[in-house]
Amino acid sequence: MPAQNLLYTTTTSPVGELLLVGDDHSLKYIYFESHAFHPPTDWRPIDALPYPIVEQLNAYFAKDLREFGLPLDPEGTTFQLEVWAALKEIPYGETISYLELARRIGNPDSVRAVGLANGKNPLSIVVPCHRVIGNDGSLVGYGGGLPIKEALLELEGALQPAPQLSLF
Repeated sequence: MPAQNLLYTTTTSPVGELLLVGDDHSLKYIYFESHAFHPPTDWRPIDALPYPIVEQLNAYFAKDLREFGLPLDPEGTTFQLEVWAALKEIPYGETISYLELARRIGNPDSVRAVGLANGKNPLSIVVPCHRVIGNDGSLVGYGGGLPIKEALLELEGALQPAPQLSLF
């Protein structure tokens, strides 16, 4: 369960409503509408967090921002933090496999553990776990759902949209 005494706000995005959670100093969580998460009563709703998360998300979705510059403070195990740090190194518009991510953290035998850590990323979009795909190039696993993963990769130009079929 997330830490207590946090601040939160919501914003509308092209991938649905996002719940943004942090404290006075840093962003801690981003929840998708599909998570159906309801903030605990001791979290405080505010109009805007004290750092430009909404502005940077809007710029990202407008294709004007390729790398977020926000104070982040995700909570996780040492291994999870290592995986999430490696995620931030994947360039905009590129994808890598879970095996490659495991190699990048120096542990190629930890593909399953890397996949689990990737799935626990509390800062989706900002920490780009959507850029990790299956070894065969398939879209697998995403906390917000595969349609959102696909939309984010299309936005970044890492995935071409499916051609529209015509019967005529």
